[in-house]
Amino acid sequence: MSEVEEFEELRPLLFSIAYRILGSVAEAEDAVQETWLRFDGSSTRPESVRAFLSAVVTRVSIDVLRSARVRREEYVGPWFPEPLLSDPYQDPARSVELADSVSMAALLLLERLSPLERAVFVLREVFGFGFDEVAAAVGRAEPACRQLLVRARRHMQAGRPRFETVREEREELASRFFDALREGDVAGLRDLLAADVTMAGDGGGKAPQLAGAVVGAGKVARLLASVFPRMARIDVTFEPREINGQPGAVFRDRDGRVLHTLALDVLDGQIQAIRSVINPDKLAHLGPVADAWAVDREVKQARRQPD
Repeated sequence: MSEVEEFEELRPLLFSIAYRILGSVAEAEDAVQETWLRFDGSSTRPESVRAFLSAVVTRVSIDVLRSARVRREEYVGPWFPEPLLSDPYQDPARSVELADSVSMAALLLLERLSPLERAVFVLREVFGFGFDEVAAAVGRAEPACRQLLVRARRHMQAGRPRFETVREEREELASRFFDALREGDVAGLRDLLAADVTMAGDGGGKAPQLAGAVVGAGKVARLLASVFPRMARIDVTFEPREINGQPGAVFRDRDGRVLHTLALDVLDGQIQAIRSVINPDKLAHLGPVADAWAVDREVKQARRQPD
């Protein structure tokens, strides 16, 4: 097998590692490309290509994350990960860990960890790397990595997200939610929402966004029912999709351009959280991006018109 073939075979794993460390599709793809450049430019062949490439992409991602954290501290409004429609890496033996770790809720918890804690947690807990491989990847001794993992686990378990485990039940509830959303059915929406449901949006100051998180079934239901029927009147459509492994949808303008994504956290037969990503910089990997400001103006005009 050639070096190119070996690398391409491992690309899904490398991307999945980088995405969980960085929370960004674009930055993860750049980290994978930088990993290829270092692999291609290496004068010696590593004993384990998988271990070598995983270590390189981890180190690159740690460096990127350290610089990204400064930008995120100055970010306008809530920061959410870039939406991921499908995880390219699949491992039946670790399907639960992979699915849980890519959710919006889990990635936001990972944001609380230091870059080293995050990398150690991702490599060990999500992908099952041995401590010798983890230590080589992050440039720390094994005992230090074990301590980093202990701290990371403590932070993650304190706020560990829980989701509806039966896929069919999640999908059925999501279907009812989007039906009620389409119809502007306040009562129908409220029945599907947890009493303390939270709705928040990530516009990054580059698109219209909520002034702050909206909390409570009644408030969220009324907000959703007031906005989305008007959006439909200006030909905004949505397609149900999995967003970071959870039920959600991609919204598009009348020309089919991506307007925003919506992701739902579902547990105990109710929606616990709703997260929208509308920052155009975080949507470009999904296709052509809509002008959210123009859509917002049209929605406001539609709101002033009688039903």
